[in-house]
Amino acid sequence: MSEHIKVKQDGAVLEITFARPDKKNALSNAMYRAATQALNGAQKNGAIRVVLFSSEGDAFTAGNDLSDFASAAAGKRDELAAHGFLEALARADKPIVAAVSGLAVGVGTTMLLHCDLVYVAETAKLTTPFVNLALVPEAASSMLLPARIGHVRAFAMFSLGAGISGPEALALGLANKVLPKDEVLRAAREAARTLATRPLGAIVATKKLMRDRERILARIDEEGAIFTERLQTDEAREAFRAFAERRQPDFTKLAS
Repeated sequence: MSEHIKVKQDGAVLEITFARPDKKNALSNAMYRAATQALNGAQKNGAIRVVLFSSEGDAFTAGNDLSDFASAAAGKRDELAAHGFLEALARADKPIVAAVSGLAVGVGTTMLLHCDLVYVAETAKLTTPFVNLALVPEAASSMLLPARIGHVRAFAMFSLGAGISGPEALALGLANKVLPKDEVLRAAREAARTLATRPLGAIVATKKLMRDRERILARIDEEGAIFTERLQTDEAREAFRAFAERRQPDFTKLAS
């Protein structure tokens, strides 16, 4: 388990907390593995009826720890653990609630497409700047996000890095409620506790009817294969060099 993932059970609710506030809760391989273990464990534990994702500090998560991506692009990598986490989200039968208290980058936004109830702060900002890193979307978001908010807005999020505010997330159907930052976690916990009192069999059956899980998993695999290929491109190496050197990348002289 990772020290940066906190897991606690409150009655029938399992809360998984991103706890790396000094790094805006950027998710390392170790954090992904710990969160995956907790999420998969909740599915097998009859005492758990709801999973809640929360965070410490001002950010929900800044997305992947880019040092892991940079190592992969340089050919010096531990196996990236994000894929297992995304699959666990897609396979989860029990309801998932998210409390988004601030910045949600990359997977911080795409994972919300797999959550059943989402509460966001008024000051939250949701972004999916995959193309900025010469990469492609993940978590089946290339399919799920356009279906939710439309092609042109989703393309702008993926390719221009355009962000969505908390109120916009509510208006676009990405969130249930937008609240002052200090009220987000309380509202999410109340919703999770309420869900835990509902007939779980009916909730699981309803969630299954609302999601084409096999299609989602197939898209996650398709995205993952292309994502892995993209990490080995000159474009990706330039993106991560530029990040390390604190400059803007220059892709104009590179072949596609």
